[in-house]
Amino acid sequence: MPTAYILVNCTLGSEEKLIAEIAKLPDISEVRGTYGVHDVFVKVKSENTEAMNHTVTNKIRKIPGITSTVTLVVIDEQGGKESP
Repeated sequence: MPTAYILVNCTLGSEEKLIAEIAKLPDISEVRGTYGVHDVFVKVKSENTEAMNHTVTNKIRKIPGITSTVTLVVIDEQGGKESP
């Protein structure tokens, strides 16, 4: 199951609205406001790469108020630990 982490920047004051809108999307497993360089953290888990690409490109990145994104795609073969 492909996983990606997205770091989102948005217009000032739109964070809570964006978080609520992103949370409604079916492939979103986590979304949180953050301090620092990026405004919102999003975790996407999809059934396949095509579905993940669609969620990132056609759903998240097109939400009004988002000014930029950085997408980090997980390399499953490199292991790690995931919380339940």
